[in-house]
Amino acid sequence: MDFINAFSWINIRFLLEGLKVTVEVALISIIFSFIIGGLIGLVRYMDVPIVSKIVGVITDVIRNLPLLLIIFFTYFALPQVGIRLNIFWAAVAALTIFESAMLSEVIRAGLNAVPKGQLEAGLSTGLTYGETMRLIVLPQALKSMIPAILSQFIALIKDTSLAVIISLPELTHNAKIIYGQNTNYVLPMFLAMTILYFVVCYALSLAADFLEKRRYNY
Repeated sequence: MDFINAFSWINIRFLLEGLKVTVEVALISIIFSFIIGGLIGLVRYMDVPIVSKIVGVITDVIRNLPLLLIIFFTYFALPQVGIRLNIFWAAVAALTIFESAMLSEVIRAGLNAVPKGQLEAGLSTGLTYGETMRLIVLPQALKSMIPAILSQFIALIKDTSLAVIISLPELTHNAKIIYGQNTNYVLPMFLAMTILYFVVCYALSLAADFLEKRRYNY
């Protein structure tokens, strides 16, 4: 083990560059998956004839597939049908597909947790279905959903490490390159990855705890 040379400025900068890619991929995937997952969850909650059933089957299939398989699909299989994505966007697409399916269930459960009487009360006052959902149901559901959604986002950040299989230059990939050049750097690099992943994920977990406490205080 050689901690001094392993943590040279060149190596630290290389790790931070990998962390930057990790955060970028995670952030873009979070935004896309929240939008798509929200729409899917809403469709399933509304129980649209036929459409909700089809969406439900697709969602259940994706949720029960390994994320690694979806990453392989977006990077290696999509080009076979004419859809070519670079490494960065292949990783984003895979994480978005997987996380959208997971978030849709969180959102659907959050909507179902709001008593049906709230929806009926809104409609009885003359509000349209869309206005009732936007002004009455969604604000209540969001309070219960936020901690679970943040937990999914934490899981997504950790899942970005799986993109090392397609050589995405994220944190795990860059650490692997460093200790691949010198086996004495293996333990220092694992320690560095542990600290960096912990800092990012722990910050989000603190946010989740804070929002959970606020939810119970209201």
